[in-house]
Formats: sequence, structure tokens, C-alpha cells
Amino acid sequence: MKQVVLIVACVVAFIGMLVLGGISPVEAAQTLFTGSLGSPRAISGSLKETTPLLLAGLGVFFALRAGLFNIGIEGQFLLGGFASALVALAVPGPAGLLLAMVAGIAAGALWALPAGWIRAYRNGHEVITTIMLNSVAVALTDFLVAGPARAANQTGATTATIPTSGRLPALLNSPPWNVSSGLLLGLILCGVMAWWMKRRVAGYELQAVGANPSAAEFAGINVRKVRLNAMLISGAIGGLGGAIQTLAFEGRFYQGFSPGYGFDSLGVALLAGSNALLVVPMSLLFGVLSKGGTSLLILGVPKGLTNLVAGLVILISATIRYRRQAQDA
Repeated sequence: MKQVVLIVACVVAFIGMLVLGGISPVEAAQTLFTGSLGSPRAISGSLKETTPLLLAGLGVFFALRAGLFNIGIEGQFLLGGFASALVALAVPGPAGLLLAMVAGIAAGALWALPAGWIRAYRNGHEVITTIMLNSVAVALTDFLVAGPARAANQTGATTATIPTSGRLPALLNSPPWNVSSGLLLGLILCGVMAWWMKRRVAGYELQAVGANPSAAEFAGINVRKVRLNAMLISGAIGGLGGAIQTLAFEGRFYQGFSPGYGFDSLGVALLAGSNALLVVPMSLLFGVLSKGGTSLLILGVPKGLTNLVAGLVILISATIRYRRQAQDA
């Protein structure tokens, strides 16, 4: 009953904010839909927002299945995007594209390594270490892109633009439709992850550690190794997300590269629960809210209010899951 009251209160609060701002809730809903799904251009924009959320969400999801809460995806995303930009600029052409993606994966994994090692061998909580590493990642990339990595002909803090030959090609580029091949890579990775967790021994061990590390260790599973590898792979996926953001959409790295994809992906992964395939619709939901939130600015609705909607969705999902678990118990 308390959960139901809380949900109703959140809905009323959101509608109340719109009304107090002189905005019709019906008009806001229509604008949100039109801006995110109302036309081919809007759908393409929503899919663009979905792609980084899908990849970052998969990174968080993978760590969660091992019982780890990788809040550091934001930092890993930034390092992956930065490293891929440097490599793509240094090595032109398709070879540079491949190396840039590898560099993004490696950068994300290396940035997750300290938190993974501390959790596995010193039992230091990964939430604390990853939050700290996020702050360092922002400061480090801001410094580098404003200094040594800044393009010579630019006044802003940005790298040079990557040539078209060194960027990911579009999966569909027929205006007004524009869909990146990065989305396809994310979907393939999601399918592979779902298969691996269900069909491979290592996937079973990962989830066993996440469910009950003491029982997993008693069964002969090396819990420390699983946790360290889980954090490394989670960071690698986050780094890949940053690399694809650079190579498919931005074409460069700059200050403010991520508007918070790593943090939004926490909600994506939490809503997906225990099913990797559910990361796809959940990332699409957040992508739609992000794209539609931009359209709401025309009505004078702060984009932050869409975060309230996302939080409400998480709350509803968590409440439903809690009630089911209580009933099962």
C-alpha cells in the first residue's frame, strides 16, 4: 500500500509541476511523443540517443549479474571515447577505425581495473572507488582535451574532427532516416551476452557469484577472479560505448562529451532485471525520454523533468518486483 501511495504521489507531483508552469499535461504528452516518435527524423534521433544507453546499460548489467554495482561506467565511457578519438586521428582509414574501437575497449577496461582489483582482493566497495574514478576521468579528459589533445585550429576544448574514412558507417542513411551501425553492434552484443550467460559455464559462474558469493566459493568457483573479470568486462563495454559515440556520432572528443549516459544507464540496467535482452527496450525507453525531453523545451518544460519520469518508471518497476518477491516468499 505504501508503494502504491508513493507512485501516485510522484505522478501527481509531475502533473502538478506542469500545471504550475502553465503547461497542459496533455499538450506535454503529445509534444513528448511527437518529438521522439512522431516522424522518421524523430525516431532516428531517439535511436541515436538509445545507442550509447544500450551499450553503457549492458556494461552496468554485466557487473550487476556478478553482484557488482559499477557506477563508474560514466568515466569508462569518457576514457573510451577519448582514447578512440586519439587513435582514429593518428591512424587514418578502416585500420584506424578498428584500432580506435580496440583502444576504447582497452581504455574502459583499464579504468575499471583499480575498482575491480580493490573489490576482489581488498574487499573495498566498488561504489566508492568507481565514483572517485568518475571524478578523475572527467578532470583528466577535460585537461587533456583543453591542452595536449586540443586541435590547433580550435578555440574550444576539442580534438580535431575524425575523417569520414575513419568513422563508423551508417546502417541506414536515407534522409530523413539515419540509423548508425553502432546500434547494430549494441544489439549483437546484447544477444551474445544473453546467450553466454545462459549457455556457458563462465556465465553460470558469474551469476552464481552475484546470487550468493559464499555458496559459489563453497562450490569451487574462484570468486575473486570472477569479480575482477566482471568489472574489467563491464568497463570494456562502457569504453566500447564511448568509442562508438565518438566514431559513429560525434566524430571528435570534447569537454561535455557525455550528458550523463553512464548515469542514465544505471536505470536501464536496473529495469532490465536479470534478462540481458530487456536492456534493449529499457534503453529505447530512456532514449525516447531523452529525445522527447528536448522537444519539451519548446513548451518551457525543463529537460530535468524527463529525469523525473525516468525515475518514476524505475520506482514502478522496483515496486512491482518487490511485490512479486514478497508474494513468492
